[in-house]
Amino acid sequence: MSSSQNIEWEITARNGEARAGRLRTRRSVIETPVFMPVGTQGTVKGIRFEDLETDIDARIILGNTYHLWIRPGPELIRNAGGLHEFTSWNRSILTDSGGFQVFSLSDLRKMSEDGVEFRSHLDGTKMFMSPEISMEIQAALGSEIVMVLDECPPGDAGIESTRESLELTARWADRSKGRYLELQDSGKDSGFIPPESIETGGLTGHQALFGIIQGAGHLDLREESLKRTVEIGFDGYAIGGLSVGEEKDVMYEVIEHTAPRMPADAPRYLMGVGTPEDLVEAVYRGVDMFDCVMPTRNGRTGGVFTSSGNLNIRNAEFASDNDPLDPNCGCSVCGRYSRGYIRHIYQAKEMLAATLISHHNLAFFADTMKRCRKAISGNKYESFRADFLYRRGIKKSE
Repeated sequence: MSSSQNIEWEITARNGEARAGRLRTRRSVIETPVFMPVGTQGTVKGIRFEDLETDIDARIILGNTYHLWIRPGPELIRNAGGLHEFTSWNRSILTDSGGFQVFSLSDLRKMSEDGVEFRSHLDGTKMFMSPEISMEIQAALGSEIVMVLDECPPGDAGIESTRESLELTARWADRSKGRYLELQDSGKDSGFIPPESIETGGLTGHQALFGIIQGAGHLDLREESLKRTVEIGFDGYAIGGLSVGEEKDVMYEVIEHTAPRMPADAPRYLMGVGTPEDLVEAVYRGVDMFDCVMPTRNGRTGGVFTSSGNLNIRNAEFASDNDPLDPNCGCSVCGRYSRGYIRHIYQAKEMLAATLISHHNLAFFADTMKRCRKAISGNKYESFRADFLYRRGIKKSE
C-alpha cells in the first residue's frame, strides 16, 4: 500500500498488466479501474446526484477548473464552503487544471513561460492562467485530487514542437508543485473537511496532486516526460494528450508503452478517454482511472452504449421496440423504460430523453469497470476482454 496524508492507494489484484486497486480519499473509497463521470460546471449534465450515488454508485466525479473559474468564480465557491458544499456532492472530486480548455476553447491565446493569456469563450474578457493560478483556483474549489497545468499538443504534432511543449509542461509541473506545497503548508488549501458522518480514516483535508505525462505520439518523448514528471514526484500520474486526433493504433501504442513504465505504487490516470472498448483496452495495458464526456454527450444526441454495440435511438426501427435500451443492463432506466418510449420522447424533444439515455450510458460505463475489476480478480481478464470486444462488434486489438 502507498499512502500519504492525502490519499491511500493499494493494488488488490493483478492479471498481466491489468490491475485492480483501491483508492481512498478523505471522502470515499474508490475501487479501480474506475470511470469518473465528468461534471464540467459542477454538474454531470442531465443527471441528479441522487442517481449518481444510488443507481450508478459513482464514488468520484470531475470538475472543470477553467469553466468554474469563469463562472461562477472560485471565490463564490470558496465562500459557499467549497465545491462539495456548493453542489451538495459529498463524495470525491478530481479537478483538472483548466489547461486543455484554455487551449481548445480560446482562439486568441498568447503563450509564454509565465503562462497563457486568452479570452473567455463566454464574453471575450482577457484572462491569464499560470501554474500558480491553476493551483490557487483548485485549492479554492477544495477537490480531493488536483492536476498540474500542462500544455496539450495536437496528436499529429511534429517532434520539435512536441519537445518544446514537453519542456514547458515539465517546467510548469515543477511550478505547480511548488505553489501547491506553499498552499498546503500555509494552511491556505481547501481545508474543507467532510462532515463527521464521513469516515476520513486519518486522511487530512489536503489535496492530492497528480502530474501529467505528455509527448504526443512520440514514444521517446513520452519516456522523457515520464522521467521528468516522476523526478518531481506526485501522488498519482496521468497520461495526457491522447484522443486529440491521433489514430486509434497510435493511442494504444502510447498507452502500452507508457503505462507499464509509470510508478507501480501510484494510480495511473488516462485523461479524456474514451469509448467502452478504449477503457477495456487501456485497463489491459495497465491504466486505473478514466474520464470522458462521451456517455452524456452521446446521450444528448440519442447515442446509446450497449453490451452488443452502439445504437441511435433516433432510428425509426426503434419506434415500436418494447425492449429496454440494453436487455443485459441492470440500471433503473433499463428496468422501466422501453426503446420505443424513449425514442418517442426524444422525437418530441422532451428533456427526459437525454436524461434517461445519459443515465443508462453512465451506468453501462460503471458496470464495464466493475466487470473489469471482477475479471482481473478472477485472473480472467484476457478472455473477458476478447468476449467484450466481440460482443461490442469491435475487432480485437493485437
